[in-house]
Order: sequence, then structure tokens, then C-alpha cells
Amino acid sequence: MQAKDSNPPDGGYGWVVVVSAFTVMGLTVAVLKTFGLFFVEIQQHFDELASTTSWITSVTIAVFHLGAPVASSLCAQYTHRTVVITGGLLAFSGMALGFFGFNMVWMYATTGFLQGLGISFSWTPAISIVSHYFSKKRALANAIASAGECAFAFTFGPFFQWLISQYGWEGSLLIIGGIQLNICVCGVLMRPLASSCLLEESHCETETPPGNGAPRRDKEDKSPIMHKTFNWMLVRRTEFVLYAIFGILAAMSFFVPPLFLVPLSYSLGIDESWTASLLSILAMVDFGGRLLCGWYANLHVTKTIHLLAMTIVLISTSLMLLPLAHNYLSLAIFTGFYGFFFGTTVAIHITVLADVVGMPEFDSALGLFMLIRSTGGFVGPPLAGLIVDRAGDYRAGFYMAGATLVLSAGFLIILDQRQQRKKQGNKIRTKPEKSTLPYPSLHILKHQ
Repeated sequence: MQAKDSNPPDGGYGWVVVVSAFTVMGLTVAVLKTFGLFFVEIQQHFDELASTTSWITSVTIAVFHLGAPVASSLCAQYTHRTVVITGGLLAFSGMALGFFGFNMVWMYATTGFLQGLGISFSWTPAISIVSHYFSKKRALANAIASAGECAFAFTFGPFFQWLISQYGWEGSLLIIGGIQLNICVCGVLMRPLASSCLLEESHCETETPPGNGAPRRDKEDKSPIMHKTFNWMLVRRTEFVLYAIFGILAAMSFFVPPLFLVPLSYSLGIDESWTASLLSILAMVDFGGRLLCGWYANLHVTKTIHLLAMTIVLISTSLMLLPLAHNYLSLAIFTGFYGFFFGTTVAIHITVLADVVGMPEFDSALGLFMLIRSTGGFVGPPLAGLIVDRAGDYRAGFYMAGATLVLSAGFLIILDQRQQRKKQGNKIRTKPEKSTLPYPSLHILKHQ
């Protein structure tokens, strides 16, 4: 049964899985990223404070990350297909029930909790199964799948705005929920890889009955697949811990620039219409960065973890330079650099995780990584806000994000050095012992 991990198809039906994951990314994370368009509408409808209304998105993000280990555990017990379909139904339920809008607590429970759980149950297995289907082309496949977030976010902005103007925020939630049912269709297309490998192995190990094209399947062959368990002990592996620390520090930084980019542009006296275009630029270059980095990583010219460390350093450099902008043109240029290198990082960081832990433990590692990384996402924005308040300048938030990313790159370097030492140690241990005697016969006599 190891064949399914050591020899994935690296193409073929795997590209159907990639397209399905691309769509799932768009119908989950892209919806979450553009949900801010409903913020003012919901706030005015319930006549609540901005802080109270913002808890809808906060609950969604929290449940999205906290549900990742649960989703990974369910994938281990059942199949990725089953969990994705369940996630699609949960996402639809969250939006459809939000249509009723009884009160703010109801919104927390529906468009907050249910939607977040649906996103977690859809996103986690979708990105996981892509890595199972690919090995040599894993970086490219993950990059294409993750690019769905950018492509859908670019189109969802004006589309959601039009829906709100035509049907109100309640009707728009119901329509979006219906659109999210397509997650279930994508889940159906995510054919379990283990079953196809089982058929291939049984075909090789047993004879096909005459006149019957279907190979005979042995019940005992299913046991290694059906008894997988979620490995919580990954937290004891030093390599995983180092990568998880990198994830925490990176998450502390990644949520800061989008938060302070618009206020910074306002402080520079840039018009609102021009400021909105910065977000479009961010989405477009992010999309290009993901695809280009995935293509380059697929060439295997540079070790993936080295490529990730380089992109992290380039992101931190662009964040350090961004506060130097004093007009729209310079701000747009630095924003483009940040968005491009951010896209390159997102394209390969999941691939590096698979390289660190290995595919047999990848499902468990992805869930734990998402859970641990969430702490950085929760701590980063408030910490940056505190620094901005103390400094009285939005630029301070970008400096904080850049410095934190430099620190995160240090943990990647430590991880890479540890892997190199471990690899060299394995080579030394497996190296055959050389005989010091000139003739094999004398070597035999010595041992006798």
C-alpha cells in the first residue's frame, strides 16, 4: 500500500483534481476575503458597532483554522471526497441560514461558525489530495490550485457588489450559498487515489478471470487503507516544530499589510478610487506570482525550501521599502512587489511541508500546521495595531511585518541545515565498511 504515496500519478486524472481544488479555493477563501463587502450592510441593518459586526469574520477565520485538524482526521478515517462534500453542504447551510438574519448571534452561528467549518472541511482536504496526486510536479499543481483564491477574489468583488445592489445582503447570502454548492460537485470529482492504487496492485498480484475485465479484489488488501489514524505526535518532531514556528511568524506578518495598506494610502492623500485599485493590483500580481513560482519550482533548479527562504526575504524587503512611498505610483509599485512575492510564498509553502514530514504523515501535518499557524494570525494584527498606535504612523506596522518575516526565514535556514546534517548522517551509517586486508580470503580467515 505504500505505492500510493511513493508513486503518485503525477498527471492524468490528477489535473481534474487540480481544477476541482482550484474551484474549491475560489468558493471558500475567496468568499471569505471579499466578505468585507457585506460588513457595512450588516452593521447598518442590526445597528451595531463595527467591533461587534467584525466578530462574524473573526469567528469564520478562527473556525477555519481550528477545524483543520478535525478535517485532516476525518480524511484519515474516511476519504477526501467525503469531507469536501460535507464542507460544501456546511458552507451552503451557513450562507442560506444567514439569509434569515434574526440577530447578530444568529449571524455568528451561521455565516460565522457554519461557514468557517464548511471552508475548513473543503479547503483542507482539497489542498491535501492535490499533494497526494503529484510528486515531481507537486509544486506546480499546488500553485495552480491555490491560484483559484486570487482568480475568484478578483471577480467576486464587483459581482458581490452587484448582488447586494439587486437583492440586498440577505438575498445575496442565499445566492452565494447556492453557488457554494458547487463545492460538492468538486468533491465528487476528487476520486480517492488509494482505491485506484488498490486496483492496480490487485491487478498485478492476482489473475484476472477470463472474460471479466475487472480484477478480483481481496478484502485483506483494504485494511491498510481503512485503518489510518491522525498522528498528533508530529509535535514531537523537531523538523515539524521548526516549520510550525516559521508558520506562526509568517502568519503574524501576512495579515498586516492588507490591514494597513488602505489607511496608509489615505494618510498620503490618495483618492479613494485610486486606493481601491491597489487591492486589484495586489490580487493580479499575487495570481501571477503563484503560477510563475509553481512553474519554476517544477523545474527543480532550486531546492524548494531554499526557494521559500528567498521569497520570504524578498517579501520582507518589499515591506521595508513600501513605507518609503509618498505617492500613488510608488505605493502601487511596492504593493505589486509585495503581492508578487506573497504569491510565490503561498504557492510553495504547502509543498515544503510535504517535503519536511513526508506524504504518509502529510494529512496530519497539514491539519496541525493550520492549527498552530492560526496563533500567528490572531496575534499579528493586534500587535501591529499596538505598534502603530504607539508610533502614531501606519508605516510602523509594515516595518514590524518585515522584521518578523526576516526572523521566520531564520527558522527555515535552521531547518534546512538540520535536514542536511541528518541526510549526511544517514549516508555515513549506510556506507559499507571497507576491508583493510588486501585479499578477501585473508578477510574471511580473520573473522574465522
